[in-house]
Amino acid sequence: MERAGAAYVAVTAAYWAFMLTDGALRMLVLLHFHTLGFSPVQLAYLFVLYEVAGVVTNLSAGWIAARFGLTSTLYAGLALQVAALVALAQLDPSWTVAASVVFVMAVQGASGVAKDLAKMSAKSAVKLLAPAEQGGLFRWVALLTGSKNAVKGFGFLIGAVLLGLVGLKTAVLGMAAILALILVAIVAKMPGGLPVGRKDAKFREVFSKNANVNWLSFARVFLFAARDVWFVVGIPIYFYAVLFDGSEAGNRAAFFTIGSFMALWIILYGAVQAAAPRLLKARARDEAEIIKSARHWGASLIAIPALLAALVYVTPEPAGWLTLTIIAGLLVFGGLFAINSALHSYLILAFSSGERVTMDVGFYYMANAAGRLLGTVLSGLSYQIGGLPLCLGTAALLLILSTLGAARLQHVAPTSLTPERG
Repeated sequence: MERAGAAYVAVTAAYWAFMLTDGALRMLVLLHFHTLGFSPVQLAYLFVLYEVAGVVTNLSAGWIAARFGLTSTLYAGLALQVAALVALAQLDPSWTVAASVVFVMAVQGASGVAKDLAKMSAKSAVKLLAPAEQGGLFRWVALLTGSKNAVKGFGFLIGAVLLGLVGLKTAVLGMAAILALILVAIVAKMPGGLPVGRKDAKFREVFSKNANVNWLSFARVFLFAARDVWFVVGIPIYFYAVLFDGSEAGNRAAFFTIGSFMALWIILYGAVQAAAPRLLKARARDEAEIIKSARHWGASLIAIPALLAALVYVTPEPAGWLTLTIIAGLLVFGGLFAINSALHSYLILAFSSGERVTMDVGFYYMANAAGRLLGTVLSGLSYQIGGLPLCLGTAALLLILSTLGAARLQHVAPTSLTPERG
């Protein structure tokens, strides 16, 4: 158990370091190119390859980890993120818009591969290292996921602040140097306890025959699409339009305010995720009850974006009370979203057996990336066509689809849900 705990700490530390740079990079790219005059659709394009790469990577990452081992995929993810940050520093302001978009899309694609290698490795490791007592798996996965999101939220704030203070190039080179040092430390100090891979792993094993895994993945697609449809482009650009007064000081203030909101949202999301086992009393509940909770909590999300969409639509001019209402509503949404995400993250590991965990987790996070891709594309398109109201209204429709998927989850014999240490 002591070795498992040490391995868990090392994996979590590596994942934290990665997600800090991931959040900062997202905000740096979004705000930098918005100030250069990119349209909402062009901004969405910058992140499309990032999400496409996530779909492809997650589909294959489970097999790669099963074949070469979890530590190999974790190290590869961190190293690739360092390379992506260094590459982004080579962006030349004299390039055309088309060249800049293509270059940043390619860099973001590499970052997307890196993120999903690191994520799949960390989440699979929890399944294999978590204690076997009831509620142990839920606690460990909630702690990893919740803390990761809090760190990523802090990364949003760091990215916005660094852009205003030192600019894009210095910011990404500094992050690359720090992440490279962390990678060296993790490689040197990583304890044993994680599987090293098996040579007979077949790629076709990635596709699950478990109906629960497939329906949960379906629900995950639309859950994350419903978040990113307003989170990626809609809300940052809406807030920038409301807050920017045309001055250099106003530009910095807008950056800081947007970064602070995005950071607060993700940090709140992470905190609630980490607390989800306690909030849901997971120790006293079996899988059948937790599956039922996943259905109910999914339905609870729908009303918030629907009501906010109606409110913004009927208010012709942005006002202070409206901005505060949007912030409050989206923070409530973040808390409920965190409960849903924590339930999903637990259930995918509960539905997986030890020998299939990397395959099922990879497939599930492929669905997660597909949802982010769908949300990213819809965020740019819906904001360009109908502004923030259409972004939020689309989110409500996507949540209905997610809830329908969660409703198909079924309780099976407890023996097939018992976590294996592997």
